[in-house]
Amino acid sequence: MKPTLPGPPASGPQPANLRRRLAFVAFGLSLAAFLLACTTLTRTVMVTPTIPGASFAGSSACAECHDDLVRNFATASHARLQARGPNAIEIGCESCHGPGDLHVQSGGDTTLIVNPHKSPEVCFACHLDVRGSFSLPHRHPVPEGHLTCTDCHDPHHGTGLRGGHTALLSQNEGCFECHAAQRGPHVFEHEALREGCTACHHPHGSVNAKLLTQRNATLCLQCHFQQQAPGGQVFIGGFNHTTFLQRGTCWNAGCHEAVHGSQVNSSLRF
Repeated sequence: MKPTLPGPPASGPQPANLRRRLAFVAFGLSLAAFLLACTTLTRTVMVTPTIPGASFAGSSACAECHDDLVRNFATASHARLQARGPNAIEIGCESCHGPGDLHVQSGGDTTLIVNPHKSPEVCFACHLDVRGSFSLPHRHPVPEGHLTCTDCHDPHHGTGLRGGHTALLSQNEGCFECHAAQRGPHVFEHEALREGCTACHHPHGSVNAKLLTQRNATLCLQCHFQQQAPGGQVFIGGFNHTTFLQRGTCWNAGCHEAVHGSQVNSSLRF
């Protein structure tokens, strides 16, 4: 008599059906996670500044006096901000300026509203990484009070860069308001300027002098190809730089001192 082999269970899903069901569940979870991630990226939840005794008035109340700011605020990245609670309806302005009903009722008393232009602490409440940058050895003088965030950023319009909504080279325009000599025009330009000032500089703070992203020649060699030749020679741009690299950085060794652009020399020497 042949032994009887065990067959599949009389009830319950077949292996193929089980795999399909598990795949369907996994797809559903992935879709839910994706939708949640998208929602998180397009809306930011934050804690608003507080003003004793004040409650939210709504952005429409702000528009009565600040129409020029409210008009284009929908284009600003800050327009995505919102606050928790039943009063958090259309309070885009008050997400940064605090609840404004007392300010409105007083006819515009500036002591009853938060003004981020006077203190970066309002901005630092969300931009913690920027607060850390201003603790580095080399920085823009924001902690000292010589600059504020709104000197470089426009929180009411577009991407937040000052002049970025109208300028052809929007990445640089905020920098050129103070650093006019670097704007040019130059007869011989440093093409890195086309990439924007932040290609070489950290705008808030850096461990390197001049807010540079890298130290010494390391910064230049990110774009300018270095070729090792026999005998330990170093060629950059087809020219032997072996002895020059020992003198210091590319721009303070008497070589490429006109680092932003030159009127007389294609090698940006002076």
